[in-house]
Amino acid sequence: MQKQLFRLYPPPYAEVSLQGLYLQHQVYEQGRVGQPFVYANFLASLDGRIALEDIHTGRPYLPKSLTTPADFRLFLELEAQADCLVTHGGYLRALAEGLLGNILQIGAHPAGVDLVDWRKARGLAPQPALAIASASLDFVIPRSVREHGQSVYIFTGEGADPIKVEGWRKEGYPVIFAGKGCLVEGQKLIPILGDFGYRSIYLIAGPSMLDTVVRNSWLNRLYQTTTHQLMGGEAFRTMVPGPELGPAGHLILRSLYFDPKGPGGTGQWFSRFDIQ
Repeated sequence: MQKQLFRLYPPPYAEVSLQGLYLQHQVYEQGRVGQPFVYANFLASLDGRIALEDIHTGRPYLPKSLTTPADFRLFLELEAQADCLVTHGGYLRALAEGLLGNILQIGAHPAGVDLVDWRKARGLAPQPALAIASASLDFVIPRSVREHGQSVYIFTGEGADPIKVEGWRKEGYPVIFAGKGCLVEGQKLIPILGDFGYRSIYLIAGPSMLDTVVRNSWLNRLYQTTTHQLMGGEAFRTMVPGPELGPAGHLILRSLYFDPKGPGGTGQWFSRFDIQ
């Protein structure tokens, strides 16, 4: 039996199936060449934690109490609709060290095997392209990326180490400058990907990328899972790490679903916001 949720908004109140919930949003049809549709998805506790930091290493980690199979399924449904995934060097380093799982290919997990055929039936490429944002250019591209023939673009700032830039280019990967200094700026990265023909761009690069994209008015939609727990923790990460956003951070709620059987026996909300 498929997992059921309750739609709280928009009315009327109704019981709906989790599987296929975000596929119905047809994200992959919202953008067009030169004007991509940019969306992100975050998982947070009631007190706004998206991750905690290890007090010894300073590295962020995702507590098991925050993750849920339902949230992961919806993450995969959003990923399946992307022409291009925007990730970052930090994730690839953690992946190489075995600290995080591989989420870069459609159908790689049992929870999303059906999404391979779903994507094929709609004429989408077998796998999304990857845009890797990195200031240091210190990371390893997983073997699975090459095995699946995914297009890869490396984005960095104009102040990046020229030796590392040349090293990646010699390996056959395009290195594109999209920011001053060493950091990648969303207002430069997104238009470049749009010019490459990508219409739906899924941000899986964490809070820093979300911050720069929101501040420069390139984000179109935000999905958020909120688990009903107060996590605490003296060192933690939140969705937007920068200074006050003001009107740029104002969002419009489009849908809200309730799962009464979330992590730890408590509930969770699945919400969708569009940018005002």
